[in-house]
Amino acid sequence: MPSHSIHAGPTARLVRGLLLSAAGVCACADVRAQEAVTLDTLSVAGSGAPAGLPASLASGLALRAPTRGASRLDLTPLETPASIDVIGGETARLRGQNTVVEAVTQNATGITTIGAPGNGNGAFTARGFAGPNSIQQLYDGTRLYVGAGTVNFPFDTWNIERIEVLRGPASVLYGDGAIGGVVNVVTKKPLFVPVNEARAAVGSDGVARLALDSGGPIGESMAYRLNISGNRADGWISPDGDFRNLAVSGAVTWRATPDLDLTVSHDFGFQEPQRYWGTPLVEGRILESLRFNNYNIRDLKILWQDNWTQARAEWRPSADITIRNTAYRLQSRRHWRDVEQYAFNRATGLIDRSDYIEIYHQQEQVGNRFDAAFRGELFGFRNEFLAGFDVNAIRFRHTNNSPYGGESSVPPTGYDPGLFINLAGTRPAYATRTSQASVFAENRLILSDRLSLLAGVRYDAPSLHRDDLRAGTSFDRDFRALGYRFGAVYNPTPDTALYAQYATATDPVGSLVSLSQSLANFQLATGQQVEVGAKGLFWGGLGEWTLAGYRIVKDNLISVVPGQPGVSTQVGQQSSQGFEAAVSLQITPRWRVDANLALLHAQYDDFSQTVGGAVVSYAGRQPIDVPERVANLWLNYAFAPAWEARVGLQYVGDTFSDFGNTARRPDYALVNLGLDHQVTPASRLSLRVYNLLDTVYAVSGNAVDGIGTNWLLGRPRSFEIAYAVSF
Repeated sequence: MPSHSIHAGPTARLVRGLLLSAAGVCACADVRAQEAVTLDTLSVAGSGAPAGLPASLASGLALRAPTRGASRLDLTPLETPASIDVIGGETARLRGQNTVVEAVTQNATGITTIGAPGNGNGAFTARGFAGPNSIQQLYDGTRLYVGAGTVNFPFDTWNIERIEVLRGPASVLYGDGAIGGVVNVVTKKPLFVPVNEARAAVGSDGVARLALDSGGPIGESMAYRLNISGNRADGWISPDGDFRNLAVSGAVTWRATPDLDLTVSHDFGFQEPQRYWGTPLVEGRILESLRFNNYNIRDLKILWQDNWTQARAEWRPSADITIRNTAYRLQSRRHWRDVEQYAFNRATGLIDRSDYIEIYHQQEQVGNRFDAAFRGELFGFRNEFLAGFDVNAIRFRHTNNSPYGGESSVPPTGYDPGLFINLAGTRPAYATRTSQASVFAENRLILSDRLSLLAGVRYDAPSLHRDDLRAGTSFDRDFRALGYRFGAVYNPTPDTALYAQYATATDPVGSLVSLSQSLANFQLATGQQVEVGAKGLFWGGLGEWTLAGYRIVKDNLISVVPGQPGVSTQVGQQSSQGFEAAVSLQITPRWRVDANLALLHAQYDDFSQTVGGAVVSYAGRQPIDVPERVANLWLNYAFAPAWEARVGLQYVGDTFSDFGNTARRPDYALVNLGLDHQVTPASRLSLRVYNLLDTVYAVSGNAVDGIGTNWLLGRPRSFEIAYAVSF
């Protein structure tokens, strides 16, 4: 039978050579040359900067655009001693990136994903660390607490104004669970100017998309924003590889006084994702005859529903004081019923299936975040200071059929998927109540027009109570965590910044809100990072660049024991060091290039396990799921009036599925294309081609005893045609 060995083919080798030898770097921006758009102007469908979004966020690295992803003081990336990517929402949509995962991994520097469709949207890797407990996700600055390793909202880029990606430890800003970085999704907000846009798309594998964005004033003192988007597809995997989702977001802002804005918003998300957990390996290869087969069961189900309600207030009593408060409530409901492990049995020639799993999640998070910023003088120098607090109460209930049993075998082709096997019976397993309180502060002391110092500190005090609903037992656990950061920024010229930073971070013991008794006595993982870098603008702002070098050391991290999914161990120490660079350049009015490159060396420094009765050390091995080479490149060419073409290249280096680095997943390179035609000043027709060369590649995988069992394959070659109109 024909097979795919998934190795570094000619395209991967060519792209790897080009990208790793190039000095240019970051794909954080749209490559369109457009006129500047301010917050009070209305853009049309093809302008490159949507209404309400500064033009600096629609193109380039946004080095002069204020963000809150790396500092609550509303500093620009040029003023911040950290590595930041700002991805405009319109940039993502123009590049055909329909999910948050696609937007982050194809644009941000050195970020990859390891998540399966049924695991939500929270499994990123950054700077040598992986998973939702090391790369934190925020929604409008609000932390999403991870329940049993799953973050499934937000998922659609239609409602996104921008995505802010902070690389490196961020516990000083957002608490534990951010040693590798933070992904902050910032949504579209109500506007006091009319904006109306609709989009429809169709594509291969039965893809169909509809979306609407409407906003504007309601009288003189109120404004609204409404976004609706729906997506469905038959899927490229069969059977039951289809998906569908719906996102509805609404917000109303009342400008009570010129200095006081009150906003109420609600976000609803419904998902039935692709029910696919991987393709079995046969002698270490993916057979062509198996590539599009789904080995899940016939009566499978994955269903998620999320509701977010937020009330925000911003008061500016003077030009030097800003006070903000956000109160919120999140509800998540999740249901899985499927079989998730597949392995080819060489002796029988069949596909063995195991882990028949049914799980229900009920999660509610209620919280409030307050901060106050003051601008003035300290010791005769200009100074900016912010202090605040963050409190949360989270209730989580887990129902399952553990211990997960059930086994079956099916032929590689022509099989009957069969029905769910439920040996243990699905019943409530445990419930937790988590409370979290923190205080934080930041300060920026401006010593001169060229030199500023930044410091920050945060103290977290989470507490957990867990009830085992089957055994009738319970336990309580309290944690304390302190994070801090010191940094300096020096500007040799107004358009150039040199910086250095030292930061600390903590990661939770597994998923904090679903902490098990077996992990209750483990310590918090702690980490430290040293980073130096430079960033700047050139050619009158037509070009932007960033460089960064760093070293991170993390102690006491939690890892699953290979072959024992229910058993975890606390690793002694893991470290990473690397170099990152990015560039964005409007070469001519017609040509633009955006690229990034991340070179990394990550390893376990002190980690031993007992395997087969012998102690095995994994010191010096590459951490699971972490690639050491990642790069993106986007090239745009406006080749004729009202026409523009773009090509995107994405390269991800080798990764491993086991501690011993024997279950290897090869590197891969992807080519994506886009073509846009501005039909009228208010409408645009777009063609997108994904994975042009139909590369067979794996984004994650499983291994047992150092042998790869199955790989989660990425999207094959496919296309979409979209039409967007403003009215």
